Amino acid sequence: MAITKEDILKALSYVEEPDLGKDLVTLNMVEDVQVDGKNVSFTVILTTPACPLKDMIRNACIRAIHTMVDKDAEVTVNMTSRVTSGRAGNSEVLTGVKNIIAVASGKGGVGKSTVTSNLAIALAQSGAKVGLIDADIFGPSIPTMFGTETVRPSMVQGDHGKNYIVPVEKYGIKLMSIGFLTPPDQAVVWRGPMASSALKQFITDVEWGELDYLLIDLPPGTSDIHLTMVQVLPVTGAVIVTTPQKVAIADAMKGLQMFRQPQINVPVLGVVENMAYFTPAELPENKYFIFGKEGGQNLAQKFDVPVLGQVPLVQSIRESGDEGTPITLQNDSPASGVFKELAQAVAQQVSVRNATLAKTQIVEIKP
Repeated sequence: MAITKEDILKALSYVEEPDLGKDLVTLNMVEDVQVDGKNVSFTVILTTPACPLKDMIRNACIRAIHTMVDKDAEVTVNMTSRVTSGRAGNSEVLTGVKNIIAVASGKGGVGKSTVTSNLAIALAQSGAKVGLIDADIFGPSIPTMFGTETVRPSMVQGDHGKNYIVPVEKYGIKLMSIGFLTPPDQAVVWRGPMASSALKQFITDVEWGELDYLLIDLPPGTSDIHLTMVQVLPVTGAVIVTTPQKVAIADAMKGLQMFRQPQINVPVLGVVENMAYFTPAELPENKYFIFGKEGGQNLAQKFDVPVLGQVPLVQSIRESGDEGTPITLQNDSPASGVFKELAQAVAQQVSVRNATLAKTQIVEIKP
């Protein structure tokens, strides 16, 4: 019996997307089915280029064809991606951005900017289009992390004669920070409304273009900046960064609960435990829990969200950030692998969120 396209689609209807709990055909993830004798090829459209289950899905497809169609078929599975979006269609800001991810901590000094920078680079390395807003107006760290302290953005004229800021680009990431607009040694002494106005400009007056993910590196606390963000942007989800120690967990808990307040209602994608343990270079198998143990896991368990990753306390992570070359750029570093796994976990949670939860709406906070 000759193999038909219908045979292929029927077999693939038994291959489940593990995160979404439905088969590939029902999810419209199979395209371009080609049959030439015993040569079979088709394309599987993943929900993110950073999908950690890519090989599992590919192998399941091949196994389904061999089991249900022809054990001698030559199967070619082309894997590509089309990032999903959880945004409501009526949003007028950042219309080319599919997903907006807030990275928050509650407490300062837990390495949130380090995590955000490396996460952005890892997502970009997977093939995604990524942007990053440094929303910490009073203590911008992103210019240092990316080695762009002396870079100044240019301007471009858009529709109706309006001028837009062109974001700085480095390592494949589009960047915007108050640090690009003020001298590095000058303090920004502004009241809350002025800081909020600056964030609004980063959102509405910057030429972001088409992006799969826009990360927002938030300042510590729960302040005007956070409220402005959710009032201006339909935020896809929030990532909470903490260290294991009790004082950091206490503040991270407040940051997490802020997103879960009924009037805000932004999905929490999960928790990142930074500085989870110390491993000396000369003893790579040893772990020393300097800041405590399992604080991030306990926080995640309490609020029923996943632990997205545990980042070790490694000297090279600090050194690479200070040098403006985040550790994820070093493919031979074990710490680089940690951030790549983190990017896969975040992308995975975004895909699940977009498939299972209602579209994100801009928050209307009444006085």
